[in-house]
Amino acid sequence: MSLKTNPLNDAQLSALSQLVEGLNKEQTVWLNGYFEGRLAALGGVEVPAVTGTTVSTAAAAAPSPQSSIKLTILYGTETGHSQGLAEKLGEKASFKGIDARVLSLYDYNYKKLNEEDNVAIIVSTHGEGDPPDMAEDFYKYVTGPRAPQLNGVNYSVLALGDKTYKHFCKTGEEIDVALKSCGAYRVTPAVKCDVDYEQPSETWMNLFLLNLSPAETPEPVVINAPTAPVSSSAGGFGEEFSKSNPYMATVLEKVRITGDDSDKEVYHVELSLEGSGLEYEPGDSLGIFTKNPEALVDDILAFTGFDAEQKVDVGEEEMSIKEALSHHLEITMLTFDLLKKYQEKTKNAELAKLLADDEALDEYLYGHDVLDLLEDFPYDWNAHKLVEVLRPIPPRLYSISSSMESVGEEVHVTVSVVRYERKNRKRNGACSSHLADSIEIDEQIPVYIDKNPSFKLPANGSKIIMVGAGTGVAPYRAFMQHRESLGIKGESWLFFGDRRFNSDFLYQTEWQKLVKNEILTKIDVAFSRDQEEKVYVQHKLKEQQKEVFDWLENGAHFYLCGDMKYMAKDVNKALLDIIQTQGGVSEEQAEKYVKNLKREKRFQTDVY
Repeated sequence: MSLKTNPLNDAQLSALSQLVEGLNKEQTVWLNGYFEGRLAALGGVEVPAVTGTTVSTAAAAAPSPQSSIKLTILYGTETGHSQGLAEKLGEKASFKGIDARVLSLYDYNYKKLNEEDNVAIIVSTHGEGDPPDMAEDFYKYVTGPRAPQLNGVNYSVLALGDKTYKHFCKTGEEIDVALKSCGAYRVTPAVKCDVDYEQPSETWMNLFLLNLSPAETPEPVVINAPTAPVSSSAGGFGEEFSKSNPYMATVLEKVRITGDDSDKEVYHVELSLEGSGLEYEPGDSLGIFTKNPEALVDDILAFTGFDAEQKVDVGEEEMSIKEALSHHLEITMLTFDLLKKYQEKTKNAELAKLLADDEALDEYLYGHDVLDLLEDFPYDWNAHKLVEVLRPIPPRLYSISSSMESVGEEVHVTVSVVRYERKNRKRNGACSSHLADSIEIDEQIPVYIDKNPSFKLPANGSKIIMVGAGTGVAPYRAFMQHRESLGIKGESWLFFGDRRFNSDFLYQTEWQKLVKNEILTKIDVAFSRDQEEKVYVQHKLKEQQKEVFDWLENGAHFYLCGDMKYMAKDVNKALLDIIQTQGGVSEEQAEKYVKNLKREKRFQTDVY
């Protein structure tokens, strides 16, 4: 199949993408209607009113099962976001009469890439520029010496990433360049998305499908569609709550679950979702919108000398600089992208040196905030210029520690409060300290559900091994609640680690009750500070390595939740050692064993 002639070149499409990138949801919907109107004028399609009294054939006519346009949508993901977007693109394509199939890069035979007509690739970048596990083989194939000739293949790439990291969207960017160099035709320019990926991904999908859609337009079918009333009240009829429209959840319970003598401050928080229509599954996360610490805002204003009431523009809104720093801009954390923008504006030579030194850069990014940046690399900022380089404050994600099968229209989270001191100044995590210090029972906070299809219980009640440290135990509480409520008694084994048994054994009585009731089969704990030599969960895994390997050989699913940089890396190494030792295989064969576990969705991670 040959692609219809594209009247726009790459530069024009790139300019169009940049033009629409800053549009809000309402403007994007209007623009979508505008383009449909233009198409209707050219081809006789009935146009739906934005307020909705008619429905066009795009929604009313069934797509042709004999579509001549075929589209393969491939995704590579760690947290499930790429999968969700791939499935959404598949639905959009089907409504346009395109024969679309959606596959993970685990399930795709990449050696048949040169046989494709049209390919969409949605892929995230993991850690410091690495492809997700499921995309690793595909990535090596298309970027390596055995890359195929792809003349006649049409494609586009949507890259997901996080500007916190230096190698932002590296995987998607390199796949895009590789496919182009192999002779494939880039239908639309690649789009790189930060953590707020919803709007740019929607724009990319619409432009991509517009260029794949058949030139012929079916005859209009017009039906009356009365507009559904939408209530502005929470949970009102027609209200759909999401990241762009968060639900104001009422705090039902907030209790500290670490002891008074603990050097960690962890809270169990319960929120009401009653009437919201929000649903979640064990393994999903709760997104919480927050505000920045008041003391840090005041310190920045004092250091810069800005008038707190001076007006600035944040997106399309005008507000005081104090409001912007308090509620809209990220100031408690630094990102590589911020430092890069800061250096471009200031031309500071010392900051340029820092950006070029990966080790020093990592050290500086960890634990410093915007006030540190202003103090360490002085510049004569005005309020407007500073606002331009700061990132919007992203919602914080917390693994959900409850099952709706058990708690109904509630959601529980386990929050470790971030507090530390540096350069004689006390620092606080934006969301965790806000929940601990400022939010009380019966107050409300804005939330949404962040789905994670990549961290889910097996549907058949298979054996599960759960490894978590600190608040990494949260999703396992949800797992066990779910199994208990549904009467599933598949074997389960928890490895939990923290600092001290007496003060840091999170949900201790609940685990003991689950063991007593034979919902939780086994529990092994590691408390690092209770003895002279530190003991961690990876040590407990290796102590039980024969049985751990037996469980894996008998179909067990292995789950890992916790810190990505240290704990997850150590557990991964321990697991490889166990497989190598107990299976009597080489290091390379052990790595293939783990890769196969991941391919079968029997090794799932939720790391941060």
